[in-house]
Amino acid sequence: MPVLSEIKVRSPKDGDLLRGRDPEELATAMAGAGIAGLSIVTAPEDFDGDVEIVRRIRRRVDVPILRKDFTREVTDLDETVEAGADAILLTVALLDDETLGVLHDAAHARGLETLIETHSEAELARVGALGLQPDLLGINNRDIRRLERDDGDVSRTERLAAHVHENQLLLSESSIDGAQAVRRARKAGADAVLVGTWILTADDPAEAIETLISVGWPG
Repeated sequence: MPVLSEIKVRSPKDGDLLRGRDPEELATAMAGAGIAGLSIVTAPEDFDGDVEIVRRIRRRVDVPILRKDFTREVTDLDETVEAGADAILLTVALLDDETLGVLHDAAHARGLETLIETHSEAELARVGALGLQPDLLGINNRDIRRLERDDGDVSRTERLAAHVHENQLLLSESSIDGAQAVRRARKAGADAVLVGTWILTADDPAEAIETLISVGWPG
């Protein structure tokens, strides 16, 4: 099963997630475990992120890097390219239709792949109405506007995946706490999962990643 793991300095809900570990070494271990890509949270407020973490990790790993931030301006895309990331997160809940469309097209023009993140049927409908073709369509099992302080599980993916076109690559994000949750997301139609806190708080993050990958693909 394709797994995107995450480097996140802290969570508003769970606090310090690096626990003294070097993010570059942690990212190297994750890449060695066979991840499909690496999400790096660069939002400074609430998450203590920094785009400099992307620059440092880019020099250490070859896997695709997703810059995860509250992208609002085209200049954010230029900074993302300069830092060496391969993809950018665009959160539907935080952007009006015009800005979402402009950022999506500008990202592609710069060679960045897009992850458009949704949280409701209404947001999925907005993406469809705009005619956008993201490289990945995300369903966040949490409401990002609550900064991870809410509870959630993959039941949101299970509810919303039926509204996603079958040819669209679908990513289930957040509130994934083990192999059983990955199986549920996969069965609902997710092509990949993004798992942050559960992997970062595991005794052995690389082993946790391998556990999720071993869930496999529907046969």
